[in-house]
Amino acid sequence: METFILFGPLLGALIAGFGWRLIGEKAAQYLTTAILFWACLLSWIVFLGLDASQVKQIHVLDFIQSGHLDAAWSIRVDRLTAIMLIVVTTVSALVHLYSIGYMAHDEHWAEDENYKARFFAYLSFFTFTMLMLVTADNLLQMFFGWEGVGVASYLLIGFYYKKPSANAAAIKAFVVNRVGDFGFLLGIFAIYMLTDSIKFDDIFAAAPALAEMELHFLWRDWNAANLIAFLIFIGAMGKSAQLFLHTWLPDAMEGPTPVSALIHAATMVTAGVFLVSRMSPLIEYAGDTKAFIVFIGASTAFVAATIGLVQNDIKRVIAYSTMSQLGYMFVAAGVGVYSAAMFHLFTHAFFKAMLFLGAGSVIHAMHHEQDMRNYGGLRKKIPYTFAAMMIGTLAITGVGIPLTHIGFAGFLSKDAIIESAWAGTAGGYGFWMLVIAALFTSFYSWRLIFLTFYGEARGNKHTHDHAHESPMVMLVPLGVLSLGAIFAGMIWFGSFFGDHDTVNKFYGVPSHHAESSEGHGEEVASGDDAATEEAHGDDHATTHDDPSHAAVKAAHHGEAPKGAVFTHPDNHVMDDAHHAPKWVKVSPFIAMAIGLFFALWFYIWNPSMPARLAAAQRPLYLFLLNKWYFDEAYDFLFVRPAAAIGRFLWKRGDGDVIDGSLNGIAMGFVPWVTRLAGRAQTGYVFTYALAMVIGIVALITLMTLSGGAH
Repeated sequence: METFILFGPLLGALIAGFGWRLIGEKAAQYLTTAILFWACLLSWIVFLGLDASQVKQIHVLDFIQSGHLDAAWSIRVDRLTAIMLIVVTTVSALVHLYSIGYMAHDEHWAEDENYKARFFAYLSFFTFTMLMLVTADNLLQMFFGWEGVGVASYLLIGFYYKKPSANAAAIKAFVVNRVGDFGFLLGIFAIYMLTDSIKFDDIFAAAPALAEMELHFLWRDWNAANLIAFLIFIGAMGKSAQLFLHTWLPDAMEGPTPVSALIHAATMVTAGVFLVSRMSPLIEYAGDTKAFIVFIGASTAFVAATIGLVQNDIKRVIAYSTMSQLGYMFVAAGVGVYSAAMFHLFTHAFFKAMLFLGAGSVIHAMHHEQDMRNYGGLRKKIPYTFAAMMIGTLAITGVGIPLTHIGFAGFLSKDAIIESAWAGTAGGYGFWMLVIAALFTSFYSWRLIFLTFYGEARGNKHTHDHAHESPMVMLVPLGVLSLGAIFAGMIWFGSFFGDHDTVNKFYGVPSHHAESSEGHGEEVASGDDAATEEAHGDDHATTHDDPSHAAVKAAHHGEAPKGAVFTHPDNHVMDDAHHAPKWVKVSPFIAMAIGLFFALWFYIWNPSMPARLAAAQRPLYLFLLNKWYFDEAYDFLFVRPAAAIGRFLWKRGDGDVIDGSLNGIAMGFVPWVTRLAGRAQTGYVFTYALAMVIGIVALITLMTLSGGAH
């Protein structure tokens, strides 16, 4: 079953990509969609029937074996994998179905051009690589999936290859992600160097020993656990569009709207959150890196939310919303509440995919117009799309009944993260950035609704007059996703963020890993005694004499902590979050209400206010509209110098030195030698005889001077 979930999309991609001429474009679309729905059904069966206390490992094939390195391809099935399986396959199946309608008559292609089969092949290939990533049992397999989704995203973002902007966006996404991937690779190298393994179980068993080691890197020594966790997080920053490596995400909206829903809302961008959660047994021993993750996550949530306030492209607003929500997830992971991070990843997939697909339905209705300033009054024209977008907005802004577990999906998962941030940072930077981001999220989300569906029609009158609801094949996915946006939080709140025993059971953590510190101590004594004893006991001296020895022994002889996620014995953040004061628990709801009030004031009650405020605060407005000038700064710091170096090497190095040398020899020196040699061809025998005599004399002289040695 798990094998089909993984390889079914690959089979569909191969048939659609290479065999569509035999079966036809329409059959290729239906085949790939049917395979994804079957994989989705099987994924839900795996998720609902999973025995979380057991890690299932299915050997697929031997891959790389060299010395101690064993990178066999295996499917790892635990609670983290099961969550990602349903997220990836559910969203992908619905996106496939939606795309049948959305891509039916794409204006970017002529009627006689065949593009549909290629598009569906790319979608299925992306799904396969994402599934390969989340089912990985070692870091090399995960890295193959990691790079695979990068290739697939490059193909999908640049699908409209006739548009220069789409090609530029695809290249930008690929290049920026390579920066993060380089950090991830360095982390993998460091892990193998110290543990002699890249298998997850071995790495997790060696984590306590790694926390006691020093590793020399660049100019100084670093704590090994902190350095490795930091390098791995750099990889997560690139893939999940965190601050400084985020600039590719909004440009990626150049791809078709279903691509935005699949890649940039629910799956690929959450790979970084999954990676950090998967590596929790190591991350938990890296206190400095955890603080860095919280800082980057909180800053990302705030910066992206501020940019989203003033964007006018409907897809870009949702893109910056995605970036902001990913920041929330990393804050939860940074404070050590990985279950809350995965909870928001899970719920966010439903309502964000629905918002993107709903935006696609609006764009479809408005003949590919994406500027919200040209919308208005569409709720009566496209009522089903309006209902879906409203549900998505209620979910992302966090509408629910305060101090209860009743509300839309985002209400429960976002509140869980904000409460965890309060507990994990003692009400510090992370907590307040997330609360402010929640206020901004509410404002720009309701701004999108009011500009699109309320007020007077703006823009092209002909476009408004001919606006129409999307076909049923596009509306059904919106309806299914709306169910998740409404009910997913309430149904699974207890499993992801309920009492500690329930959460532990859901993730397969032994039951004696209880809330109290005594329980935590018991966990260490019983669950990790082998690895801890290796690291801190008999081999303590060895750790200093040969730093890698203890980690290698722990990796191969120790026991990895039980469960899909690991919480350090000293980590009580989830318990403290459950006992947060009431003002902390209601703060997200208050922030949502304030954002809704200002959105109503600006776009319903007094529509002239936004223009007046933008004129009064022109520098701030331009600062946000130009996305904090990150692109301009990177252009100045990296792009222009790189272009200047390339131009210099091209003109001076390649042109003057290489081409100049070759051309000089070919057109200068060689003809000169030829002309010189030509003069010796006199046609007189005595000239040639003289040359022979001179040669013999020179040879005899050389032999005489060298004493006959030659």
